[in-house]
Amino acid sequence: MHIPLLTDIVVIFGLAVAVQFVFLRLRLPSLVGLLFTGILAGPHGLGLVDAVHEVEVLAEIGVVLLLFTIGIEFSFQKLVEIRRAVLVGGSLQVGLTILAVFLLARWAGASSGEAVFYGFLVSLSSTAIVLGLIQQRGEVDSPHGRITLGMLLFQDVIVVPMLLVTPLLAGAGQGGGWKEVALFAGRGLGIVVLVLASARWLMPWILHQVARTRSKELFLLCVVAVCLTTAWLTASAGLSLALGAFLAGLIMAESDYSHEALGNILPFRDVFTCFFFVSIGMLLDTGFLVRNLAVILAGVALVLLLKAMLAAIAGLAVGRPLRTVLLAALAVGQVGEFSFILSRTGMTYGLLADHYQFFLAVAVLGMAVTPFVIAAAPRVASGVLRLPLPAWLRGTAGPPVGEEGGGERRERHLIIIGFGLNGRNLAHAAAMSGIPYVIVEMSPDTVKRERQRGEPIFYGDAVHEGVLRHAGIEEATVVVVAINDPAATRRITENARRLNPRAHIIVRTRYLQEMAPLYELGANEVIPEEFETSVEIFSRVLAKYLVPRRQIDELIAKLRSDGYGMLRRLTPESSFANLALHLPDMEVSAVQVEADAPAAGKTLAGLALRKRHGVTVLAVRRNGHVQTPEVDRPFAAGDTVYLMGPASRLTETLHLFTG
Repeated sequence: MHIPLLTDIVVIFGLAVAVQFVFLRLRLPSLVGLLFTGILAGPHGLGLVDAVHEVEVLAEIGVVLLLFTIGIEFSFQKLVEIRRAVLVGGSLQVGLTILAVFLLARWAGASSGEAVFYGFLVSLSSTAIVLGLIQQRGEVDSPHGRITLGMLLFQDVIVVPMLLVTPLLAGAGQGGGWKEVALFAGRGLGIVVLVLASARWLMPWILHQVARTRSKELFLLCVVAVCLTTAWLTASAGLSLALGAFLAGLIMAESDYSHEALGNILPFRDVFTCFFFVSIGMLLDTGFLVRNLAVILAGVALVLLLKAMLAAIAGLAVGRPLRTVLLAALAVGQVGEFSFILSRTGMTYGLLADHYQFFLAVAVLGMAVTPFVIAAAPRVASGVLRLPLPAWLRGTAGPPVGEEGGGERRERHLIIIGFGLNGRNLAHAAAMSGIPYVIVEMSPDTVKRERQRGEPIFYGDAVHEGVLRHAGIEEATVVVVAINDPAATRRITENARRLNPRAHIIVRTRYLQEMAPLYELGANEVIPEEFETSVEIFSRVLAKYLVPRRQIDELIAKLRSDGYGMLRRLTPESSFANLALHLPDMEVSAVQVEADAPAAGKTLAGLALRKRHGVTVLAVRRNGHVQTPEVDRPFAAGDTVYLMGPASRLTETLHLFTG
């Protein structure tokens, strides 16, 4: 590596650390901090970095790794499920944006070729920024996350025909432009077929052979090779690197080694993604920005509003509720990184010569405000829904339910909101148990398919009171919220509690930080996936160590009733457990005294545990307080007694406390 490039990398990392520290203290998005780092370090800022082109190459690797990890967390099945969002939503969003910008540009005096090219630039959004943000928020698999992903995937594909058509817009084509488009389509189709075949037959075999070596280094090299090779193949066929990386992630997602691959690649992704955002900031000419600040801000606002409005129309055409559509539309309102590539082609053919810096300023500022826009999107959507809008636009009017879907009056029934894996399992269990239930789902395809199978399901967005009332919220005994949208989950919980104070509301969430707000909004039980995974793991570990199933079940019940408090804080139990690390021949066990147990009402001296059984009582937990054991203090029902001794002796004494 050349010393100048190494110097620039050191400068970028050092400056990024300082800027990120300040931004985190100010509670500003880290993405904006990286953009600001690029502005400071770039040629239009302090001029600290000279190797701008080399940094852009590293930035491309960051985009590749980002899309690769998103592909791993996705799957071909999910891609098929959002095909309507890709084909209908994506094409309408791009087409409507191009048409609107074309009309505005022609009205402003631009030529037809320039007007179409401006439409190309504005129609593309930032795949790296938007997917990175919704991935951080855990919303990739939410309804609006899927629509957003569908639109972005279509944009990644359509950018290549745009590049091929650009010379024709400038009048530089020699009659071979449309032939090139046809050749591109053929090459692209061939690459997709090759990727699908690899995912089905070749890649599982290769990964299995590599995993058998038990070499972490070889496995990591294989994962990186799969990612970069697929990206290189798609780029060679004229497609984008990002699309190839996403396909590579889909290949990996279909294997048994996807989680290991994701864990290995995440650190590299985070490092190289930093270069991408820094490189974007380097493009901005701060002098031009200051001189034309008012016009640039007006341009940013116009682009965000125009794209959001047109994307919302495209989302409604897909058949999604207004709230979901608004969240997706606001997410894709900025100008994307592929527009920079397209803009360079336009500069070459004279389509953007006079407005290049204006375009860059609008694009970079639009990217900078994207985290704030996405964060504010739920509040904006809620505000729009308070307006006097027709029911069909709100998404509250599901298909007729009548005899099939539950228009009839229900009492003491179960409402299942969301028909993913958890919703399906719950509905199956309810049907087997004879519990009346109704399902609310936002995917019209799922609703149509499941209604044909006889499920009591109807279409609607449960954040609306009308949908909850239609499901019979006032008479429901239990409401289960099992969707992947954190903001919608909070809104549904709040409305359900207000409409039915007696209902038992159970909410599934992905993350720990969602628990407290959901309890405050009225949830009776909040089940975080993170802790449920931990519960399943340690229950299997305890079973492997031959801990009786009854004790394991009691511990799990205690964990859940305590709101997973034992997992969220350091407790006396953990201290006693650490004691066993220093006494390898001894074990520490906690047992609860039952009312009918021989030990209930007896003292430590009366039981003579150490003399008769070789077991020592370390402590007694009573009413939430840990007490030192006393020989003349009787044990009471509900006490938790901490015992230490050989495993065989502990097992012998358990009947004294459990009966």
